[in-house]
Amino acid sequence: MSASNAPTTGKGVGQAVAGLTASPEQRQILERIEMQRERLRSRRLAQTQAADVRARQAREGGPSLMDPDAPLLNRVLWFARQHPVVLVAAAGAAAAVGPSRIIRWAGIVMPLVMKMKR
Repeated sequence: MSASNAPTTGKGVGQAVAGLTASPEQRQILERIEMQRERLRSRRLAQTQAADVRARQAREGGPSLMDPDAPLLNRVLWFARQHPVVLVAAAGAAAAVGPSRIIRWAGIVMPLVMKMKR
C-alpha cells in the first residue's frame, strides 16, 4: 500500500505525505480529498446520532417521524397525538360554530381534499 492511499485518521494531509515530495497541485488535490473524507465522517456520525435519537424516542414513546405515504387517518391521528393543543382549539372552534355549519363546510372542503389526493 502506498503512503498516499494510507488512511489518515486524525492526521492532516501534511503528516500523511511526510517524506514524500508532492507538487503544489498534488497537495491541493490531497487536501481536497482529506476535506471530503472529513465531511463524509461527519455526515456518517450525524446520521448515526440521528438514528440513535429516533430509536430512543421510539422506546420512550416520544415524537417519531410520520410516513408521508401513510393513510390519511393514520396521519391525522399522529398529528393529534403530537399537537394536542391544536386539537383542543379545533374542537373548541367546532363547538362554537355549531354542527350545521361544520357539515356545510365539510361538504365543500371534502371534494377539494379528495381531488388533491389524486
